Amino acid sequence: MRTAPLLVAAALLLVCQSWPVRADTNTDPAGSPLWPLIHQQMFGAAWATFDNRIKITGPAFAEDPMQVPIAFDASALGKVERVVVVVDRNPIRKVLEFEPMRMRPALSFRFKLQEASPVRVAARTPDGVWHVGTFLVDATGGGCTLPGATRKDATWSTTLNQVESRVFPGFNGAGSRIRLRVMHPMDTGLVAGIPAFHIEQLDLLDGRRQPMLRLALYEPVAENPIFSFDLDGPVEHGISVAGVDNNGNRIRAQVTR
Repeated sequence: MRTAPLLVAAALLLVCQSWPVRADTNTDPAGSPLWPLIHQQMFGAAWATFDNRIKITGPAFAEDPMQVPIAFDASALGKVERVVVVVDRNPIRKVLEFEPMRMRPALSFRFKLQEASPVRVAARTPDGVWHVGTFLVDATGGGCTLPGATRKDATWSTTLNQVESRVFPGFNGAGSRIRLRVMHPMDTGLVAGIPAFHIEQLDLLDGRRQPMLRLALYEPVAENPIFSFDLDGPVEHGISVAGVDNNGNRIRAQVTR
């Protein structure tokens, strides 16, 4: 009889049809025992799902744990309201929050890494769901508990909150790219005798002083941070940067071409 083969074929067809079209899952690809706690701390009761449509690039091994480069792009999700970057095993887990507003939900920057850890990039879509991308970085360690270079040579006070900016052609389909560097020690407060001292907020404003994007920054962002943002179109004239650190020092600068 051919009943058994037909039943097997039907079962296989059912399994294939039940596979999700979207590339997301609720299984942590890093297998981190800390993930349930991080989910609760960062997202509360909101739904979060692992999603490989968030593209993350960075080194497999961080040669300098105080300056770990990373870039992410969540454009494949469509509209993104907010992005949060978290490092599981850092003593201060939250690295930054990013509201793309009128920019693409893509960003490159550098951060401090205390030890080998999963790095999470979580993007919230308008339906309230957090889509989480995961990237593993190995490291020798100590990035959060060592003094920065400008602390060692005491030059930080002469350049504090100075801004350098450049405009470049876009990458990966973007129309243009803006790169900013803000001079700041970004102290974590985990080095003896050096209190926490970091940029808290950084906004990119158009010529009418309306926000184009907003960054909330935390201690694990690298010293003298560099950020690259992507626009779908050309960069208009009159774009400026505004921000403040946790000591109330203001950041003001024009984006130069």
